[in-house]
Amino acid sequence: MKYALIGCGRISPNHIVAAQNNNLDIVAICDIEEQNMHDKIVKFKLSEDVHCYTDYLEMLEKEKPELVAIATESGKHAEIAVNCLKKGHANVIIEKPIALSLADADRIIETAKEEGLKVCACHQNRFNKSIQKIREAVEMERFGRLLHGTAHIRWARDYEYYSRAKWRGTWAQDGGALMNQCIHNIDLLRWMMGDEIDCVVGMTDRLKHDYIEAEDLGIALIKFKNGSYGIVEGTTNIYPKNLEETLYIFGEKGTVKAGGASVNVIEEWRFSDMLDDPEDVKARFHENPPNVYGFGHTPLYADVIDAINKDRKPYVDGEAGKRALELVLAIYKSAATGEMIKFPLENCSTVEFEGRFDNE
Repeated sequence: MKYALIGCGRISPNHIVAAQNNNLDIVAICDIEEQNMHDKIVKFKLSEDVHCYTDYLEMLEKEKPELVAIATESGKHAEIAVNCLKKGHANVIIEKPIALSLADADRIIETAKEEGLKVCACHQNRFNKSIQKIREAVEMERFGRLLHGTAHIRWARDYEYYSRAKWRGTWAQDGGALMNQCIHNIDLLRWMMGDEIDCVVGMTDRLKHDYIEAEDLGIALIKFKNGSYGIVEGTTNIYPKNLEETLYIFGEKGTVKAGGASVNVIEEWRFSDMLDDPEDVKARFHENPPNVYGFGHTPLYADVIDAINKDRKPYVDGEAGKRALELVLAIYKSAATGEMIKFPLENCSTVEFEGRFDNE
């Protein structure tokens, strides 16, 4: 299967390795900075047959890839994805978030349907061994009635991180801590707790990073339609480095905690049915990735390839990407207006919050 990558920045190594691990025919990479492409060619020993482009539309026309991964700044995801689907007639894997507005997310999803192509939102942590085990327990209804769940993302991002790419922390191209760093765990919380939301109350602030536009702290309370609750705490203010990412699920018959660098370790496993040994589960569903991106890209790619070959939905499809986006936008809207936000959320975009912290 012919594959191309658009965007050769911080997350691109995970995509290249996933493509190599799945034996994709990497025909091209694209970036507006030629040095970024050169670095990846050398680091991953890519074949001389892999062509480099600074114009992705030219790449689509000349290379005609069947699958394209989009790993550019978030604000450009939608335009590039629609062009890949429509002009390139290529299936797409889109790095999180799928877009920065609900209208753009809908446009991607509808274009894919019209063209008969697949869209995958790159929420790779759904493929963590720990998360798959927890999801199995949810689907088996081992928790009984779900009571509440919490997602904590306690990370650190400094000036050096933001200064390496001018789009980071901007409302038009990125959003803040919740949209960029925390959306993976926010996605997992919504997915585990039944997906359907009744309402959200949120608060956000920019406490430490006065050189960015968006928030570096977000806290939210979520009421799900099944009667359970969710809590989100996300920040990039932790001193002096990343502390943890955790996901708790509490039910009337079960308690689970996933932790580690990217919720890849099961730290608590307690169920009234005692179907498995907690210590065995902790030992077997444990991964130790080198960074917060984890090992999920390779199985995510494998699933997308299989979805294309079998003409089925990807495990993490465009609708899943939209639901994660919707929840973050609802928290932003609640924080900006001081109101409880009812679901479904009407069209909303990060650009609506431009100037939010300008006078602080």
